[in-house]
Amino acid sequence: MANKITSKIELNVELDANKVPEKLHWTAEDGGISNEEAKAMMLAVWDAKTQETLRIDLWTKDMPVDEMKVFFHQTLVAMSDTFYRATQDEKMSATMKDFCDYFAEKLEIKK
Repeated sequence: MANKITSKIELNVELDANKVPEKLHWTAEDGGISNEEAKAMMLAVWDAKTQETLRIDLWTKDMPVDEMKVFFHQTLVAMSDTFYRATQDEKMSATMKDFCDYFAEKLEIKK
């Protein structure tokens, strides 16, 4: 029987008195990341029992709106890449990429 390897990703959220995120830090030692600061994060987990996606979306008070728009665009592009790798569905992946281009155009985001 092969040895199992465990990898850990750690998220730390510093909140203000109203429980609004002020600071986000993350660590993924296997990826060479140690206590790096972030301004926003999106985490999605698939619950097979309930057949639904569970999500955590956080951003700090000082995350600028223009950066949030770029963050969303880059996340959508990454999701279309991941969708292709997971499904090999070229047609839908291309459709998703078209939407990403439309999204960037409407928000006037330079790629």
